[in-house]
Amino acid sequence: MLQRAIAYYRVSTQRQGRSRLGLDAQRAAVEDFARAQGYDILEAFTEVETGKGSDALDRRPVLAAALATAHRAHCPVIVAKLDRLSRDVAFIAGLMTRRVPFIVTELGADADPFMLHLYAALAEKERRLISERTRAALAARKALGATLGNRTNAAQAAARGRGAAIQAAEEFARSTLPFVRALQQAGITSLRGLAAELNARGVRTARGGTWQVSNVRNMLARLDVQAQGQESVPAVSC
Repeated sequence: MLQRAIAYYRVSTQRQGRSRLGLDAQRAAVEDFARAQGYDILEAFTEVETGKGSDALDRRPVLAAALATAHRAHCPVIVAKLDRLSRDVAFIAGLMTRRVPFIVTELGADADPFMLHLYAALAEKERRLISERTRAALAARKALGATLGNRTNAAQAAARGRGAAIQAAEEFARSTLPFVRALQQAGITSLRGLAAELNARGVRTARGGTWQVSNVRNMLARLDVQAQGQESVPAVSC
């Protein structure tokens, strides 16, 4: 017997809505997932609205209607990607309190609310780090351009850029740690296994790339250095 579910699709602009490209991709992902996992889509809701802000639900009546329908039908809401719900971790956390389960097709049916919250936190952190790195890079370039030929100031600007990059890497490592801990507690303890699982679940590195053994090793080593006397990171193997 098929399980019931509600589908929700969202794009941010009217232009995206008119083009149908983003919506068609979401619809294909949800419908393929539903067929593979044995879900019957009772109703599909489509919205054209930004996902920014922790109060975004007030501006998204279609999502509110989808939640209400799913609540009455005692079934989950299926979305293609987590950011179709929101790019704000506080908003995602608020949705979790409504007791309507969400299924994100790219994460799989076994991603529980805790994992969804972690993914949302990682995505929000990554966006903030990208913004900070961009500002640091622009500041360094401005300093170099303003003092062209002055090696002292150029070195200072380069040092500031390196410092910002190191800080961003450390913050990203700290934000990723809860997710890595969850994987380790689930029995995935090798560097190779952690890298494979992070890639399989769509988690990107600090630079937006795929995880390699070296990336995981460097991240855990960075966290180990930060700990300095606190509980060390569990040993892992390749």
